[in-house]
Amino acid sequence: MEEQKQNKFISVTYRLYTKGEMGRELIEEAPVAQPFQFISGFGFTLDAFEQRIIELPQGSDFDFELTKDEAYGDFDEAHVIDLDREIFTINGHFDHEHIYKDAVVPLQNEDGNRFYGRVVEVGDDKVKMDLNHPLAGKTINFKGRVLENREATTEEIQRITTQLSEDGCGCDECEGHQHEGHCGCGHCH
Repeated sequence: MEEQKQNKFISVTYRLYTKGEMGRELIEEAPVAQPFQFISGFGFTLDAFEQRIIELPQGSDFDFELTKDEAYGDFDEAHVIDLDREIFTINGHFDHEHIYKDAVVPLQNEDGNRFYGRVVEVGDDKVKMDLNHPLAGKTINFKGRVLENREATTEEIQRITTQLSEDGCGCDECEGHQHEGHCGCGHCH
């Protein structure tokens, strides 16, 4: 098995699709004006995505699928949980502004790890949350173009290392997106 190349600065445009009962559905887009950029070897994106992109030279087009096992795994019913409604109370009042069906909300576990969950149902005593990745159980398709693929500079690597040590992903734009340890600083897959 070939060793994964580290510290490559990669910039791509893409359209991310899922296959569903109604055919292909566009889920996310990284246009030329706001490409997805990452440095390889830091876990910013799915391993299978990085493996397929890393060897492509600048200007290359790509079109590939990732199975659910290569992407976000199976949908796990055990990750749909009931939380006490009082967890979402601020100053004695339930937070109706942020906690409603289909809202994606930030959560934190006992260890201080941050993640996102989707509100499935708000009951009288409980709030049912789905902690699965939104693309769990799905085959996904990336179509795009490599804008840049080169060795990362020392400054770029230092900036990423600093961001990771300060706030986890270093990405302001991921607010409200779930990326479970993978962050592309602007595009969460």
